[in-house]
Amino acid sequence: MRTKTPGSIYARSAPLPGFAKLHLAGVLLLFAAVYGGSLFSPGLQDDADSTHAEASREMAVTQDYVTLKVNGNRYLEKAPLMYWAVSLGYRCFGVDEFAAHLPVAVSMLLLVLLAMRWGRRAFGDRAAIYAGLFVSSAAGCYLFTRILIPESILSFFIAASFYFFATALEDGDAWRWYAGYASMALSVLTKGLLAIVVVGLALSLYVAISGEWRRWREFRLFSGTVLFLVIAAPWHILAGIRNPHFYWFYFVNEHFMRFLGKRIPKDYNKQKNSLYWTLHLVWLFPWSLYLPVALRQPIREWMARRKRGELKSPRPLTFQSRTELLCLVWAGVTLIFFSFSTNQEYYTFPAYFPILLLIAARLANEEESGSRRWLLWSSGALTVVCIGISSVLAAGLWNSRHMPFVADIGTVLAKPNLQAETLSMGHMLDLTGESFAALRLPAILAAVILLIGPAVAFWLRRRGSQFAATWTTAATMAVFLIAAHIALVRFDPYLGSRSMARQIAPELRPDDRVMIYGDQSFGSSLLFYLRRPIELVNGNTSSMWWGSTYADAPHIFLNDQALLRAWVSPERVFLFVPEHERTKVEALLPGPLHIASEVSGKVILTNHP
Repeated sequence: MRTKTPGSIYARSAPLPGFAKLHLAGVLLLFAAVYGGSLFSPGLQDDADSTHAEASREMAVTQDYVTLKVNGNRYLEKAPLMYWAVSLGYRCFGVDEFAAHLPVAVSMLLLVLLAMRWGRRAFGDRAAIYAGLFVSSAAGCYLFTRILIPESILSFFIAASFYFFATALEDGDAWRWYAGYASMALSVLTKGLLAIVVVGLALSLYVAISGEWRRWREFRLFSGTVLFLVIAAPWHILAGIRNPHFYWFYFVNEHFMRFLGKRIPKDYNKQKNSLYWTLHLVWLFPWSLYLPVALRQPIREWMARRKRGELKSPRPLTFQSRTELLCLVWAGVTLIFFSFSTNQEYYTFPAYFPILLLIAARLANEEESGSRRWLLWSSGALTVVCIGISSVLAAGLWNSRHMPFVADIGTVLAKPNLQAETLSMGHMLDLTGESFAALRLPAILAAVILLIGPAVAFWLRRRGSQFAATWTTAATMAVFLIAAHIALVRFDPYLGSRSMARQIAPELRPDDRVMIYGDQSFGSSLLFYLRRPIELVNGNTSSMWWGSTYADAPHIFLNDQALLRAWVSPERVFLFVPEHERTKVEALLPGPLHIASEVSGKVILTNHP
């Protein structure tokens, strides 16, 4: 047995046999099982997923790596690094779903590898394995990498910056400080000023609490800031030069006004505080149910130190204690910051890594120290929850047993609540009993694995096979996420318009006009799959609004009167109409209306067959 480091709460055992090969290979195999298939399917979804993929495609076509454009219109809301990566993927592999999904999958792999490296150095081999497993299998990490958004890339660079700063404080190597500043600069190029808030505020709190502010001369503040600016500043400067009023729109409107809920145009909601906090139990599932295990030892130690009157005396700093304190302030700053801001569910993605790393460390410590009672309680609670979910799925399967299988699941979903669906998981509110019949395969797979897997893990914990129990839980979650992937493929016609684009593509002639009625997000995947300009009827809204204000904006914005003139002209028009606008459009246009494609309530009308 290793002796405890002073001030450590971890009883670490000798390295696990074959860790470097067997267990690393196991974690990577589990990661590949969860994330491998999603590189190729489903198709790109409408809204942010295909909009970001299209911005990267147009970047590759125009070779303009400063000003993002969508549909030829300036798209200045986002920092460029993710789009650079996707654009590079297009050049290497071609323009398809694989190239679009690859940067997010690679960033998740890097997060897994970083979690294992950090966990091994700070807490030991078992914690390293668990950290990799937890990041690979947590529900939120999977859910919020199904669309092309920068959160996983941002999370990696933020995590890398914290890791380099922590190891620099431990080892004193100058290159680690500079690697930390460079990582923070790359995170700014991924999603703007948020990285400065999270990393800067968390590190400030850390050095204040730990007392390491006294070492400020070691921090390379001047030279590190110069390196940060050398990496982060050039794109911002060029974007400001090439795009008038960029700085107001990007820094004021997209950062400060978005935080205050006053962004123009307003297209984001704020979750209720109760929902905001409790949903993290879902995003970190199943490992969130081990939070009681994670909190038990620190609370017990704090009470013991309080009883001895040692709370005011400084504790020796080790890499373990540095990691623990840094992860706490890092997660806390992120969660508290977004509790005040307008927020999407995935905004707190950067907090998942430190929380999962701490849970992995505490769970490994409990297992190695021989403690069983709290492990059994947490494992039992997980078993009960999973059996409950399995029972709900089984009931849905039973109730839909006589319902016919419907290939287009969108036709049997509830009418979308557009207000609710400004949140990324709003589509979950559209599920109905009839739609359940279209999800039989993934529902059966999920129901069976949730019924068996957690029960086996609980049985293994009772027998004292703790390592096998945790692996069983991770494998159970991996199979569940594979079932979720199958379900997402079934939702492909509803969430995207790839099938509609493929249906009309053979009929399109170069002089035909393609239009979307309303906001481009309703059918944005048409842009990616048709690869031609699309006109927008009443569509200079949301992400298209700011670009439409420039004098050189493309002539793609129409009103109802312009649509009517085009519709009665000799030109052939293909008009995409989302379901909620269909009644209005059918009343507006003179007949007869010819349907070129109809999927999940969405329709493409044409004026000439």
